[in-house]
Amino acid sequence: MKNEPWQFRIDVGGTFTDCIACPSNQSDQSLRRYKLLSSSIIPGILETLRGAAFTDNRRSQDPANLWNGVTLQIIGTQGDLVFTSTIIESQSNLLQLADAIPADCLGLRYELLPEREAPVIGIHYLLGIPLAESLPPVTLRLGTTRGTNALLTRTGAKTLFVTTQGFGDILHIGNQDRPDLFALDIQKHQPLFSSVLEVTERMSAAGEIIQPLELNTFSSQLQQARQDGIESVAICLMNAYINDQHEQQLKTIAQQVGFKDVSVSSEIASLIKLVSRADTTVLNSYLNPVLTQYISRITDNLHSDSQVRLITSAGALITAEEFSGKDSILSGPAGGVVGFSQVAKQAGFTRAIGFDMGGTSTDVSRFDGQFEYEFETQKAGVRIVTPMLAVETVAAGGGSICGFDGVKLTVGPQSAGSNPGPACYGRGGPLTVTDLNLVLGRILPEQFSIPLSIDSAVIRLEELNSQIQMATEHRYKIHDLAEALLTIANHNMAQAIGNISVARGYDPADYTLVSFGGAAAQHACQVAQLLGISKILNHPDAGILSAYGMGHAPTARQADLGIYQTLSPNILKSLEQKTTETCHQLGRQVEQEGYPLDQIGVRILAELRPAGVDATLAIPMLDTPLKELVWSISADELTDRFMSAHHRRYGFTVNKELELVTLRIEVTGLNATATGVSERQTSCLISATSTTECFAQGQWQEAGRFERSQLRPGDQIAGPAIVTETISTTVIEPGWTAEVLSGDELLLTCDDCAKKSVEISDDTDPALLEIFNNQFVAIAEQMGLTLQNTSSSVNVKERLDFSCAIFTAAGELVVNAPHIPVHLGAMGESVRAVIEDHEVLQPGDVFITNDPYRGGSHLPDITVITPVFNHLRQRIFFTASRAHHSEIGGITPGSMPPFSQSLAEEGVLIPSLKLVQAGVSKESELRGLLSSGAFPSRSVDANLADINAQIAANQQGANDLQKMIGLYSEQVVLRYMQLIQAAATTKIRQALNALGDGTYEYRDVLDEHGKDELEAQICVSITINGTSATIDFTGTSAVLPINLNANRAIVTAAVLYVLRLLINEPIPLNQGVLEPITIILPACMLNPAPGRTPAESPAVVGGNVETSQRIVDTLIGAFHLAAASQGTMNNLLFGDDSFGYYETICGGAGATENAAGADAVHTHMTNTRITDPEILEQRYPVRLDTFSIRRGSGGAGVHPGGNGIIRAMTFLKPVTVSLLTQRRGKNAPPGMEGGQPGQPGVNRLLKNDGSEIYLKNRQQLTVMPGDQLTLESPGGGGWGTPSS
Repeated sequence: MKNEPWQFRIDVGGTFTDCIACPSNQSDQSLRRYKLLSSSIIPGILETLRGAAFTDNRRSQDPANLWNGVTLQIIGTQGDLVFTSTIIESQSNLLQLADAIPADCLGLRYELLPEREAPVIGIHYLLGIPLAESLPPVTLRLGTTRGTNALLTRTGAKTLFVTTQGFGDILHIGNQDRPDLFALDIQKHQPLFSSVLEVTERMSAAGEIIQPLELNTFSSQLQQARQDGIESVAICLMNAYINDQHEQQLKTIAQQVGFKDVSVSSEIASLIKLVSRADTTVLNSYLNPVLTQYISRITDNLHSDSQVRLITSAGALITAEEFSGKDSILSGPAGGVVGFSQVAKQAGFTRAIGFDMGGTSTDVSRFDGQFEYEFETQKAGVRIVTPMLAVETVAAGGGSICGFDGVKLTVGPQSAGSNPGPACYGRGGPLTVTDLNLVLGRILPEQFSIPLSIDSAVIRLEELNSQIQMATEHRYKIHDLAEALLTIANHNMAQAIGNISVARGYDPADYTLVSFGGAAAQHACQVAQLLGISKILNHPDAGILSAYGMGHAPTARQADLGIYQTLSPNILKSLEQKTTETCHQLGRQVEQEGYPLDQIGVRILAELRPAGVDATLAIPMLDTPLKELVWSISADELTDRFMSAHHRRYGFTVNKELELVTLRIEVTGLNATATGVSERQTSCLISATSTTECFAQGQWQEAGRFERSQLRPGDQIAGPAIVTETISTTVIEPGWTAEVLSGDELLLTCDDCAKKSVEISDDTDPALLEIFNNQFVAIAEQMGLTLQNTSSSVNVKERLDFSCAIFTAAGELVVNAPHIPVHLGAMGESVRAVIEDHEVLQPGDVFITNDPYRGGSHLPDITVITPVFNHLRQRIFFTASRAHHSEIGGITPGSMPPFSQSLAEEGVLIPSLKLVQAGVSKESELRGLLSSGAFPSRSVDANLADINAQIAANQQGANDLQKMIGLYSEQVVLRYMQLIQAAATTKIRQALNALGDGTYEYRDVLDEHGKDELEAQICVSITINGTSATIDFTGTSAVLPINLNANRAIVTAAVLYVLRLLINEPIPLNQGVLEPITIILPACMLNPAPGRTPAESPAVVGGNVETSQRIVDTLIGAFHLAAASQGTMNNLLFGDDSFGYYETICGGAGATENAAGADAVHTHMTNTRITDPEILEQRYPVRLDTFSIRRGSGGAGVHPGGNGIIRAMTFLKPVTVSLLTQRRGKNAPPGMEGGQPGQPGVNRLLKNDGSEIYLKNRQQLTVMPGDQLTLESPGGGGWGTPSS
């Protein structure tokens, strides 16, 4: 047996390593399987003692002498080490030690500690070869989470990041957004590198050398880095994707200095986008040493003639030498995707959804005959540009913790982990999903690999039930509570599947659900039923399907060609030679893996996008055997394919030139032998030889019990039933039937699954509060995805400057997806204005407005409102979306004039109008309005395109609401809509009561205060009386003659945002939050009255972006929550008659009692992204010279304020620049509790003649080629008196 060539398929997970062994050229019927801990620790129990020997039946299947020479340690009851020895002989369940075992060790836990990595142990075990002996040559196919774990735990190599001067902080700044919209103590993801080195050099956006590379001190700096312990080097220079000359020079020197691991961005991810490419390059260098050492520890213990291949995040096998950090992040899960798609195909299903539920999370993915890829994604806060199989992860696993937040039940995202684990493990752990399944009879204790305590789980349920009863007077029966929590978990997982299906234009009901992982089979029926899926496939190796997938992963090589050209016949023709050469080069690499030319295929995807849009679609271009490769596709054919895919994904086609961004080339070795097909057999309903009690659908039911190993093809089982096996349990719900296919798979079906509705009680139920809240939020977020996908503007698609919400029939907020805080709660006034202004609202109507005096914020923010009706034509909801349009007219391009003095000068006013009447579009009338007046919109077509996207988003929300009503009934949905609002009221009342009665006051001023005889102060007095509060803005300055006036909608949004900060826990953001709040807002700069015409109405454009920030600072100051943040959005606009560009720029966050302020981040009322430096330079006539952190700008304190940024850009053609900023001059962001103020911002212009001009906080000017604009944003205030 030792001489037989074996293939091993091994998946190294975070906890367990799954091993499958297969003799070469044998079928899956000959497979051997083994599962062990990834730590390589082999645990057991000392069952009997015989001097220096002991027995443990867990070892009864172990090969003879396998453990000879291995260290054994015995662990005491308190987790302490009590005895250590060496195994001298191991025979079956009897192990002989070198030393006598103390008698009091009987019954204790022991651990074998082989000095081998888990895959090596698995190979020895399955071949029956003792660890002390050498292995024969083997073939190893390996997937590992070692790279992922190093990323999550931040235990990679010490890495030096080398980049262009002025960009050393680019990965600290990132996209400038904050991860948690409502966190005062902002925790940004920190870059992976240990130190940074900026080099003097510069490439233009066209790849021309502007500044030659200076290398005078580079070698000595690298040598110093090595002495400081740096292990690897990551090099990423501006615009190196188009010219890598400087990167290659630096790489050569780094290798000469002695660095073994040097990653350069032009080789790692040679595509545009500095931030993503740099992150990927650093990741590669950070993980490479870890992976190299790990793989060496495996290969050093294999025969030298062994062949080792690793599976990448893209699901392809490559050599150990080629495997790198960027390839490793989804190495393990990729095997699961390959595995589930393979077993689906074997069972005759070409469309499948993978459902992989483990201990801490659930991974879901989709297969449509081809794998679905993501080419840029974010994992653990790191942007990664590399092909990855598309996997959606949700924090819902067997270890997800169940709880109660005072109003509603929760499941996850926290997990109990393996220690202490679920309550039923008996180690004092919390209540988890595993406990629920145990208590409900869905898993059987005797089948589990470790002892389980039902009593411990019940105790935790009783404790939770008491908490619920004390807070709500609602008491569950214990098993009803367990089922309610289980339902929440199932909804969470169903939502994740919706994200990879519904959100991308696919109906999950058209798919078969393939369940795998240890826990998925216990939840699959209920999850499928929520999605209308009627078929579930469960493979015999479902518990180790990732390892199974390793055996079916293709050998492949991939390459990306960045194009960035308008699609045309000439461009395609010019690419023919380079593309075919690349294909054949990759083909030769695959040939070296043993594949003949006639078994090699090539697939090319073209990434296309409409001109001016960042998001791409991957369009199949060619899929053919390599030897038959002919470059024959036409530009027209590619365009047609793009339009078809775009319409399926987004619901409309575009009328723009297409840009060919990237060619994605994959060359694959094709399997010569066809895979066997599993089929349905003549079925026969079988009866269980025993039964068990299982709680389902609110009652105990007798469920048949079956052992999977005893089932035969054709056997059919009617639910309720439980099928047990060594590593998993499958629950067959009532109404479902399972049959065994010819390959021993279980196929579960439910003929009327899609027609079932969920029966629920009218009683207030904390579980249903959580379910309905999550569903309403999911609908609003899906509206946002639809808007982002269907929009064609940079502001919506890339900067994400939009919000979506759902309202009651009376215009009260139900849920506002947390997109942009300045929009929170603000749209309700617009909805109520529609109700007031229009006597008749009917099905098919859509309304539009941007009126700042009727609930709008400023004119560029256009709101589209859609009433939703039931079958009786009664209005039951509104859906609404608000999006920032980059052009709506006004006296300056971009519609953000710094010096507007009336509403008319800021653009076109859209009063509350019917955009669609009873399904008939009135777009022509809107076009006429946008084109009229003294200052019409300069981009009417772009306005209409985004407005249509908003209509589509609203309709998506309306459709989803109707589906919810169809599932639960209108009465129940409307009832829980009201209860969710009441829950929010309860939460805010609890928070107010905790503050205690009193009056809290604060005052702040705008930069204009005291200048030109202007008064521009904001005053607030907050009086708390028990569980209610009055927020009084009396004392605020009168209406301003400039454009920094806000309005009631903006004030309401600021109040809602700060109240959410006050609560500091996730609550439904709806009208209920404002119910205990009285806002007193006299006529002032925060509540101007409209004039008879726009020309007579006060200007407000700056109130939305600047004054809103100061309202928040004032409220936060009154509540004493934090020092002031930067207090501005730093609005920058530039352009001419041919283009316009707009960005808001990050700054420093204010410190709090608990933490320092974050550097370089958007705070409070905005969270928009900033354009990547290379994209900026490619699209616009500017060169970005510096984007760095402004160190020392944060205020000193016990906790210092966050630093602002320095952003300098040189203009390459004459343009008009507009600045709308605050906190300049002497008006610095104040500290709190003795903390020092942050540094105020600075705007300045260095002209091409060498002269420098300091600019005002509001400025408009014309710049010439060579002029450099520098914006230094304010730092945040510090907290606490700094030590001297």
